Amino acid sequence: MPVFNPNIQATTPPPVMEARRWIKGVTFPANRPLINVSQAAPVDPPHPELRKAIADAALNEDSAHLYGPVLGLPDLRAEVAHQWAAAYGGEIAFENVAITSGCNQAFAATMATIAAPGDEVILPTPWYFNHKMWLDMGGIKAVPLATGDDLLPDPQAAEALITPRTRAISLVTPNNPGGVEYPASLVRAFFSLAQAHGIVLILDETYRDFDSREQAPHDLFMTPDWQDNLVQLYSFSKAYRLTGHRVGAMVASPARLAEVEKFLDTVTICPAQLGQHAALWGMRHLADWVGGERLEILDRRAAVEEHFAPLPGWRILGCGAYFAYVEHPFDMASEALCQRLVTDASVLALPGSMFMPEGDPAGAKQLRIAFANIDRAGIATLAERLARFTAENTP
Repeated sequence: MPVFNPNIQATTPPPVMEARRWIKGVTFPANRPLINVSQAAPVDPPHPELRKAIADAALNEDSAHLYGPVLGLPDLRAEVAHQWAAAYGGEIAFENVAITSGCNQAFAATMATIAAPGDEVILPTPWYFNHKMWLDMGGIKAVPLATGDDLLPDPQAAEALITPRTRAISLVTPNNPGGVEYPASLVRAFFSLAQAHGIVLILDETYRDFDSREQAPHDLFMTPDWQDNLVQLYSFSKAYRLTGHRVGAMVASPARLAEVEKFLDTVTICPAQLGQHAALWGMRHLADWVGGERLEILDRRAAVEEHFAPLPGWRILGCGAYFAYVEHPFDMASEALCQRLVTDASVLALPGSMFMPEGDPAGAKQLRIAFANIDRAGIATLAERLARFTAENTP
């Protein structure tokens, strides 16, 4: 008999890959092509000048084809430190930044320094499924922190969940899957909670470039001793359309990054060099372009709110960054509904059950709509299809 790690076997299959199997072999009518709102990833290529920068690095930077520093290119680390200090205030140095092979690896590397099998990490629900999956695979207990209709976690409810085995609280803002932007005061309250209990606040800001607020989303880096209890995560994939290049970042204490280096060296040795060159070029040259991308996403967010509001029986629970998290009006569970939407409406979305603890009844009533890859017209078409499906399936 083959030998398997029971933690891996018990971990749920990758949700996006599972959803893709629902469309395998399905033929969509010519007048009703598939609208895919299942995955939070830009499908358009990077800015043309950024692509040229990647090609130039490939052709002219011999070192771009070699192993690089485990914690990333020094120039990129320094640029992140500089721009983050300007954006958030406070002191962030080169030594506080590590570059990783995507933000998921940044989370995994962070967890490797914080928790061991049997430890606990608090995750607000609905949670980002890859975070839950990584904890499961490592034998770390994910403790669900239920949120209300506003999808905002409550620090007092979180404190009631803290035990001697609790090692961290992990927040995602703007949230995936909920879309909500956590108020600065709420982020501060969770940081204070982490300080009080000697645990770590992990703050995943993958979608920070699409936050609707003009000011900094929090002031945690202005705290003199922030390094003791805070790890911030980031992804270059969304803002610069570099999903396939796998470039992420983490900001933490130099002591933690020394431990992170052990993890990264045994997994990838170093982040991909071409992707790092691309991220550095983008940070230095594409601020205005990224600003335009942000405005476009904000307009699509407004379109979702406009077109979903009149849908009979549907309710938006959260909307922001790349996502709308909605409640549906049907008796059927969300996974069955999503499979019906594929065949009956040519729509591929993810069910709320993929973002909730097994058996949680809230997940059966919820869907995530990743709207970043459909424009206003596409959003209007999506709403029309959902309205038609609702009319045909409501007594």
